[in-house]
Amino acid sequence: MNDSHRLAEQFQSHRARLEAVAFRMLGSHAEAEDVVQEAWLRLNRTDAGEVANLAGWLTTVVTRLSLDLLRARKVRAEEPMEGVPETALPAVDGHAGPEHEALLADAVGPAMLVVLDTLAPAERVAFVLHDMFAVPFDEIARMLDRSLEATRQLASRARRRVQGAGVDGIADRERARQVVDAFLLASRTGDLQGLLSLLAPDVVMRADVAAIEGSRDKEGAPVLTRERRGIDAVVGAFLGRAQAAQTALVDGLPAAIWAPGGVPRALFRMTVREGHIIAIDVVADPARVASARVTEIGPLP
Repeated sequence: MNDSHRLAEQFQSHRARLEAVAFRMLGSHAEAEDVVQEAWLRLNRTDAGEVANLAGWLTTVVTRLSLDLLRARKVRAEEPMEGVPETALPAVDGHAGPEHEALLADAVGPAMLVVLDTLAPAERVAFVLHDMFAVPFDEIARMLDRSLEATRQLASRARRRVQGAGVDGIADRERARQVVDAFLLASRTGDLQGLLSLLAPDVVMRADVAAIEGSRDKEGAPVLTRERRGIDAVVGAFLGRAQAAQTALVDGLPAAIWAPGGVPRALFRMTVREGHIIAIDVVADPARVASARVTEIGPLP
């Protein structure tokens, strides 16, 4: 057996664990597979004879690639649409909770992934590696280029947030999704009172340029505008509409999407507080839509 075949076999022996690490960091099987494949390509470009600990080397590469993706994802999420202010999302307050081992029982399920999405990139990496895969803090510190104490603090802060958000955060998300479901139903059926009951009085709706251009009616006038404020200004844009909209999770949060042929073309990001929609951001820019992580798509009406 030549060296290349031996190296391939060694890599394959680590693949399952590497994909598990990447998936828990990224919450996406496709991205996890891409990251692990990139690690393999980098290994092929490296003098494997100089790698003393192949498992550690590969874990470090996968971790750093995942961290880059997480940071890029955060930047995209934090960038306001051109000329449009950001919609503030409710913060998740960390507080003491049950032992984290109990919370990790569902570590591979969607509930935990939603909670992990609330963490900062470095927090998520430290928590996943240490609490889920028992990687020592000194190794994680080298991967993150942080001090040992700073790395311990990252994991501790993440653990507190996971404990605090583990139950309440999932329940809030489910309640918000119920509001989005009810809103789409009221929109499709022309239920004016239903829409009014679900929109906050000071609701704001914003649309990007692509959404405005794509919303033109038969006379060529755009249905959407850059910004509308107040319940009366917003309700008219949805009454009797949304016939092909579906509920979904967009970057872990309840939203509506328009996905002809199963391909998302427009996102309706909705911020829900206390049972009312306080903000709707309509996104149709192809790059922004493509960069969003759309999961749990509901059935067509």
